[in-house]
Amino acid sequence: MRILFALSCAFLVSCASIRDISNSLNAVQNMQFKLAGITKMRLAGVDISKISSPSSLSISDALALTQAVARKSLPASFTLGVDAKNPNTGTSGTKSLPLTLSDLQWRLFIDDKPTINGGLDSPVDVPGSGKTTQIPLGMNLDLYSFFANKGYDGLVNLALALGGAKGGTSRVKLDAMPTVGTPLGPIRYPNRINIVDTEFRGS
Repeated sequence: MRILFALSCAFLVSCASIRDISNSLNAVQNMQFKLAGITKMRLAGVDISKISSPSSLSISDALALTQAVARKSLPASFTLGVDAKNPNTGTSGTKSLPLTLSDLQWRLFIDDKPTINGGLDSPVDVPGSGKTTQIPLGMNLDLYSFFANKGYDGLVNLALALGGAKGGTSRVKLDAMPTVGTPLGPIRYPNRINIVDTEFRGS
């Protein structure tokens, strides 16, 4: 009798585990991402996050940018915010399930041109609360290396369009491969996704 009881308990625990795993897999398939914005934009050491046009640059800052382009180098650094949404909130009678974004291997596209690539610095918890969790991705690239043909004016205007006072992410997207932690362990998405600023996208 004790053996039968033990087997019954093990079966119930196993069924509960299977349900948890099934819920986790469904959540992984539905986890979605969207670009949230660009902040802390610096161009060749110049803070342009509050600059709206090249004419708003100070003489010293404009000179610094001109000299950088003359050296055929225009390093840019900024933080790209990515919103992650976990739709497994429990609102449909299921259990709310928090997830962990274990990794996000990405490639940055600007004006549909591939530039740099990278991943997460550390895992990010995404609770099943219905709220978005913002992931800050640090970006460092030499704009001149990818857009030298634009010349000085084009390069500065591109940087301002991305991270200036009136900048945004409309000219940016991430080609990404998320990996999400579940009770089965880390599970990689079956396909890469394009993360943009117009809508949440997932697998």
